[in-house]
Formats: sequence, structure tokens, C-alpha cells
Amino acid sequence: MSERLTSTKDLKRTLGFWDLMGAAVGQIIGAGIMSLTGVAIGMTGRSVPIAFMLAAFMTVFSWLPMTMVNSAARYRGGNYSVISTLVNKKLTGAYLIIYILSNVSLSMYCLSFADYALPFVPVVPRKLLALGILAFMYILNCAGIDAFAKVQNVIVLCLVIALAAFSAYGFGKIDWKTYMDSTFMMGGKLGLARAACQLTFATGGASMIVNLSGEAKNPASDIPKVMIISTVSVAILYGFMACIAAGVLPTHEVANQSLVKVASTILPKPMYVFFIIGGAWMALISTLNSQLAAITKPFMQGANDGWLPSWVATLHKTRRTPIVLLTMFLFVGGIPIITGLPISVLSRLVTTVGSVTNCMLASSLLFIDKKLPKELWANSPMHVSDGLRKFLVIFAILIFAMQGILLGSSLPTNILLLNIATVIVALIFAYVRYGSGKVKIEESWEAR
Repeated sequence: MSERLTSTKDLKRTLGFWDLMGAAVGQIIGAGIMSLTGVAIGMTGRSVPIAFMLAAFMTVFSWLPMTMVNSAARYRGGNYSVISTLVNKKLTGAYLIIYILSNVSLSMYCLSFADYALPFVPVVPRKLLALGILAFMYILNCAGIDAFAKVQNVIVLCLVIALAAFSAYGFGKIDWKTYMDSTFMMGGKLGLARAACQLTFATGGASMIVNLSGEAKNPASDIPKVMIISTVSVAILYGFMACIAAGVLPTHEVANQSLVKVASTILPKPMYVFFIIGGAWMALISTLNSQLAAITKPFMQGANDGWLPSWVATLHKTRRTPIVLLTMFLFVGGIPIITGLPISVLSRLVTTVGSVTNCMLASSLLFIDKKLPKELWANSPMHVSDGLRKFLVIFAILIFAMQGILLGSSLPTNILLLNIATVIVALIFAYVRYGSGKVKIEESWEAR
């Protein structure tokens, strides 16, 4: 009888720089520009391009500590391994529980896809379309990391061409004479700040590739570069698209709406069809593909360490895919679709609760020279002085805290209480499970 594969050491290490770049760009370009642009316009009006730029600034600097941490070593369980190695072993259990809730964003991408697909197949119910695309991406990820990378690179190429075409056609149709009317910053400074915090969900996807460290060829070299380059490049594209989304039609017609209406106004019919299929569809599919590929790795390592039953981490014998965990997240993404939670609530929900785990991850840079061999950090290409290191951590934590407070204050009371309850339950679970003696944290980092 052959031995069951369950360790993160058994993952295939096949992802190169461009595979990681495809995963990062595909994760960033998705629900953000396609679904949240209209939501942000509803908050701040035609100043939404400024909100995107602020969001990109906050994203790069808030994730800089994690970028630097990943320049020193490989973390097989992704962010989970960062916390267990550098922060606190007991907190890894809390991280896993909170991370489950954060990934209800899967349903947001599926619902967004359904919104863009409905004009082409109006007879199919929205929920059925959303569940169908989730099931399709689940099957693709079960096929293996090689299949993921090949499909992802083709999808990302299509969506970048489509979004560039949208920008080229639409930029000349903006009514610049009325752009700075009363709808510019119509929500005031607070509205602009909330919109920027909301849009960090759109610009922050590159951090996901940390969870692919166990499957990357050269993670310490490639992951930091990909995180910075992909975020800045996509943010520039977002700035152009946001100007068009807010400046072609009256604000009240595009607030809280998807980009379909603007696209149908500015694009010729053939280009409109290509934008919907090659742009909107592919953006959301690429995000689903990236997220499903990445989210399982922290839970694999968590099962290796005893937080979850060991069989949860079971890999397919030939494809080396975590089939049990992929099935679990099929349900995590499907339940909100069936229950009918709106996209605007889903996006605020995952960003708010995610600020807690983001603060954990940012703090990891403080301990890198104490928890890892000193030479790993000293030889890192991103090594900085102790003073600058502390400043970057504090700055990142302040950004994450601001995001949590601004977005949490705008949540319905029941959803906000769910966020708070999740954090409390996660901490209780971590304390009780770790105290039981069933958790044995193994070293899940490797020298670069």
C-alpha cells in the first residue's frame, strides 16, 4: 500500500517568475476593477482615480514588511508559516480560523462573473452561473499546479489586452469640462478615505503569491519582485480605467454599478463583446484560479502541525493537489452564493476581518533577525536598518488598523458582530487546541 502524501514538502516546485507574475496579476485584476469601481464611485464620486492611487500606495507600503520577510527564506505554508516561524506559534490556529472567513471572497468573484455573463445567457439564473464557474475552477485546480500555471498565463494575457483596449477607446470620451463638478469627492474626505480602504481589496491581490512559496522554484528571489512590480503596474492601469468609469457618464448612472454600462457606451459592438469575455470574464476567472491555488497551502501546513486532522492535507498521488482542502473551499465559496449576500457586504466583510491577520503578518518583520539565522536576513537584498524596519512595521499596522476601523464602521451591525465573534472564537480555539498538546509545530521554512 503506497504512503499517503500530506506534507507541504511533497508539493511540486514548478512555478517560475512569470508563473508567479501571472498568478499575481490575475489575482489583482478581478473583483476590484470589475465590481468595486462602481461601489467606490458611490462613496467618493469622480475622485475615484485618487482613491485607487491612495489604495495602491497603502497596498505597497502595508505589504512591504511581508515582501521583505519573503526575501530571506521559503515559507512552505505561505503566510501561516510566516506567523509560526516569526511571530507566535499559538496564533497560527487563530489565523486559520480567520482565514476561512476571509475566503468567502470566492463567492464575490463568482457573483461578479455571473453579473457579466447574464447579458449573454439571460435564461440562466445568476446563482446557477456563479456556482457553475466555481465548480469549473475547482475541477481545474484539482488537475494540478502545472495546469493552473498554463491556463493562468493565457487568461492574464487576454484580460490585459481587453483592459488596455477599454482604456484606449474610453480615454478620449471623458468629459473633462464637467469632471470636477459637484460629484468630485461627493463623500468628502471620509468618503475618499473609505473608498481607498475599500479599493485596497482591489490592489492587494499580489500578497496571495506568498502562499505559493512551497510550489515556487526561487521564492525568495521571485516573490518580492513580483509583489511590487505587479501591484504598481496594475495600479497605473486602474487609474486610467477609473477616470473612464467615472467621467464618461453621469455619476448617478455608474455609482454602485459594474463596468458593463460604460463599456457598452464607449466600445464598438465587437470590442464590447471582447471586453466582457476577454476582460471581465477572464479577470474574474483568473482571480478565482489564483485564489483556489493559493488558499489551501496554509491549511495543509496547519494540518501537518495538528491544528486540523492530518487527512485534510491529503494530496492527489500524481497531481500533488490538496483535493480535500479544495473541496472544503468549494463549500466555503458556495454557501454565500446560495444565501444571497450582496457583493458590497462581502467585500467589506473580508477586508475588515482580514485586517487582523494582516497586522500579525506585518509584525513578522520585527522578529526576523531573532527567529531565523541572522545571516539570512543580513544577506537579504531587502535588508534595512533596525530603525527603518520598525518604522515600516508600525506604518503597515496603522494602515491595516485604519482599514479595519473605516470599513468596520460602515458594516451592518450583524456583519460587524460576526467579524468580532470570528476573531474571539479563533483566539479561543487557538488557546484550547494548543493547550491540549495535540499541536506540534514543525519548521516549515527553508533557506533561500
